[in-house]
Amino acid sequence: MAFTIEERQILGIHGLLPAAVKTQDEQLELCRLNLDRYDDDLSKYIYLIGLLDRNEKLFYRLLGDNVEKMMPLVYTPTVGLACQKFGLVYRRPRGMFITINDKGYVYDVLKNWPEHDVRAVVVTDGERILGLGDLGAYGMGIPVGKLSLYTALAGIKPHQCLPITLDVGTNTKSLLEDPLYIGLKHKRVIGQEYDEFLDEFMQAVVRRYGQNTLIQFEDFGNANAFRLLSKYRDHYCTFNDDIQGTASVAVAGLLASLRVTNTKLSENTFVFQGAGEAALGIASLCVMAMLKENVSEEEAKSKIWMVDSKGLIVKNRPSGGLTEHKLHFARDGEPINTLLDVVKIAKPTVLIGAAAIGGAFTTEILEEMGKNNEKPVIFALSNPTSKAECTAEQAYTATKGKCIFASGSPFPPVTYNNKTYYPGQGNNSYIFPGVALGVICCGMRTIPEYIFLAAAKTLANMVSKDDLDSGNLYPPLQDIQKCSLTIAAEVMHCGYENGLATVHPQPKDYEKFIKAQLYDSTYKSSVPPVYGSPKL
Repeated sequence: MAFTIEERQILGIHGLLPAAVKTQDEQLELCRLNLDRYDDDLSKYIYLIGLLDRNEKLFYRLLGDNVEKMMPLVYTPTVGLACQKFGLVYRRPRGMFITINDKGYVYDVLKNWPEHDVRAVVVTDGERILGLGDLGAYGMGIPVGKLSLYTALAGIKPHQCLPITLDVGTNTKSLLEDPLYIGLKHKRVIGQEYDEFLDEFMQAVVRRYGQNTLIQFEDFGNANAFRLLSKYRDHYCTFNDDIQGTASVAVAGLLASLRVTNTKLSENTFVFQGAGEAALGIASLCVMAMLKENVSEEEAKSKIWMVDSKGLIVKNRPSGGLTEHKLHFARDGEPINTLLDVVKIAKPTVLIGAAAIGGAFTTEILEEMGKNNEKPVIFALSNPTSKAECTAEQAYTATKGKCIFASGSPFPPVTYNNKTYYPGQGNNSYIFPGVALGVICCGMRTIPEYIFLAAAKTLANMVSKDDLDSGNLYPPLQDIQKCSLTIAAEVMHCGYENGLATVHPQPKDYEKFIKAQLYDSTYKSSVPPVYGSPKL
């Protein structure tokens, strides 16, 4: 209904629409009213995906103009529920399902995607969707959601984004017995056949779309995530958001917290609840940041205590469970079985949760943090909300309002002792869209780890004193598009400075160059200009 009367006549659709001509702003208001009609978030998600199918520009304008309200609906926490119910909400293709049965023909399958100018691929095999476990083909909601944020938060053109689910089966019994399940109904394929399939997929993407096509890995199982990142990172333009994006946004929050605690990063002691992709990624990036403060790697690692399901990670632990990646942070000393005992012994200044164990930060643990520190830093980063280690209210109450808190899922403001705190959301969306935009704009062929430290520092520098005073370690979510642009410009700077960029000549003004590439969600005239008219 935004077509003008002139456009309707020229396009031959006059009479097919009601007489009213609406502006995009009026349509946006209608969308908001429609959203408000729904009581539950899953229905709102289904409405928004339907809007994306009907009117792409309107969807991205709605999302971009209302980031704080819309992001929890199209991504965490609602996307977790959408993935669990994916067989029920699936309507039409929004990405590609490439199965293990396509092995040997992956390139031919990729050619079926109608767009030729793909710059960014987000791929999952569905083995570890958020904190929900193995959802197999139902995991497609994650790449679709991630790439909608690429566009809404960083302005990457939607046709340049391709969501992909690699379906190798699922080990979740309830899905194998679910009549609505849309994927392969057999146990996960592992080992050599899986590796050959992944190799073929990576080669097919490069063959189809070019060496500098960004391939973001998302929600792979722990063992595969680290292994595949290590295997591909020096040969492809790739990163793993669960490991590197989470690390970057967490370190950005930690760097911002230093302005409140008046310390250096290397003067802090860190206890991690969890030793999976997110925790190990954060710990590794923390070490890299501490090395910049001129401490040795050994000293930096001594500041980190990691607790997994078997207790504190120490060398030669009798209970075992030590993978190669965990061993990097294994301490000398005796095993300690519980998180509470580790907190009592280590007396950390920073407590980070990334194990998807809801309620892991008990009142006693939080009180211990408050007792040992003037300003304890507490990050409950697990998603969705049901998996958060504690709520913002629990953290502020147990520490008597002393803590500096951030979480992975959004929490409402908390009032304690007549002061209202606005807890920050350490959401990867602050990082991955901007990194992706910068990588694409300068045509990087690989993405080294220091890119994520540069992104973390850039984000931390954007946190204002007012943000910190309100209890927020991150800029307002409504400013996330500005964050993406600033991070993208810094990523481009790193790319050219370190000889990683392939786009030449080098732009003189990075921000101006980036802005010229961005997607425009406003309407343009649908009437083709007449030859010889002033419009040409």
